Amino acid sequence: MYTGTAVFDVLLPGDSRSLKAKRSYVRPIVAALRRFEVSAAEVGALDLHGRAEIGVAVVAAEPGHTGEVLDSCERLLAGRPEIELLSVKRRLHGDED
Repeated sequence: MYTGTAVFDVLLPGDSRSLKAKRSYVRPIVAALRRFEVSAAEVGALDLHGRAEIGVAVVAAEPGHTGEVLDSCERLLAGRPEIELLSVKRRLHGDED
């Protein structure tokens, strides 16, 4: 069993000057990520209005599958025109970790 995790650091548009406006950008992104059958949530920069950290976790039998799913999640975020993907941190955890 392998667990893959990724944390995406995202720059939100300038009009997200309130937590309500920030939520209006983050909520549809998290919903779109969940279509890949992953666990997804806002995990960092909770009090910053123009930034968000979105965490994703996937469990699979093969390490290659976890990488494919995380690649799909990254492509989804990078392809969204309203946000800018600043960085991605990934980890793969195996049976021996």
